[in-house]
Amino acid sequence: MALRLLYLIFVRLGGWLVLLGRSSAAKDVELLVLRQEVAVLRRSNPRPRLEWADRAVLAALVRRLPRRLREHRLVTPGTILRWHRYLVAKKWTYPNRTGRPPIDDTTVALIERMARENTGWGYRRIQGELLKLGHRVADSTVRRVLKRLRIPPAPRRDTDTSWRRFLRTQVTSMLACDFFHVACAVTLKRVYVFFVMEVATRYVHILGTTTNPDGAWTTQQARNLLMDLGDRADGFRFLVRDRAGQFTASFDALFSGTGIQVVKIPPRCPRANAHAERFVGTVRREATDRLLILNERHLRTVLQRYANHYNHRRPHQALRLAPPQPDHPIAEPGFTSIRRRPVLGGLINEYEHAAA
Repeated sequence: MALRLLYLIFVRLGGWLVLLGRSSAAKDVELLVLRQEVAVLRRSNPRPRLEWADRAVLAALVRRLPRRLREHRLVTPGTILRWHRYLVAKKWTYPNRTGRPPIDDTTVALIERMARENTGWGYRRIQGELLKLGHRVADSTVRRVLKRLRIPPAPRRDTDTSWRRFLRTQVTSMLACDFFHVACAVTLKRVYVFFVMEVATRYVHILGTTTNPDGAWTTQQARNLLMDLGDRADGFRFLVRDRAGQFTASFDALFSGTGIQVVKIPPRCPRANAHAERFVGTVRREATDRLLILNERHLRTVLQRYANHYNHRRPHQALRLAPPQPDHPIAEPGFTSIRRRPVLGGLINEYEHAAA
């Protein structure tokens, strides 16, 4: 831009030197021609767009004109003064503006995370937690950030407990139960399997199989479960189940008598009982859907062997790839002899170090 201005100044000076050698009559004729061209250009474009270099040249030369001619230029005196004020303001504008500095993205993400993970925390509570982490922000800043993210304040943010939050907070004291069915190849009967899972450890209890899962049968299987748990039953507070007809009032009363509250999932919402549904999918993919189940007796044998593998040998992602109740310790590295132990005729394989 500076080079362009120097170039225009050089061109103008060169033109003035050329004018010194011309007569007054020739100059007057050229002025008349130029005025006519300017008049034509004004009719076609009343407000031409000027670049900053043009403004600088006009602002410098218009001062040398007589006052009568100065009032009939492309720009008015007010425009010249406005250009001058703009140049002065641009020269004396400092890069650092006064006021509160903007909040960085890391602090914004941290505020959002704390608000979503702790629905009962207000602005001051979040401000205090940020202060412990080395972020000094005002509570008004927290309020402004949450308002921009459309996160309501604490009283309205903590109005209800979602199923996901309930399952996470109560996982250590929760049981989950459900049914799934298997079609037998020989008898062509549908056999129902009733199981209960200890959600914290993912340990599964296969309680029984039947072709007629009525309320009395289901209650008896629950009674057998409580007998097997013994004193451990006192450590559970909730039992999650669906709204199937097999779960009668006597079933709920049996668990209520031991201090376990029965929680019914919403209608047609199997994801609310996600842990039990996940086990059903796992046992189908790994066992029952890959075998021809002959009869109910065959199904009980298959489920017994699979449950033993599931509870004692199969790694679980929720348990950091450890079995619910491992029946052998983790071996030290360095063994070279590995033995494969087939389960269900080689449908599932287990690996362990061979004895020396």
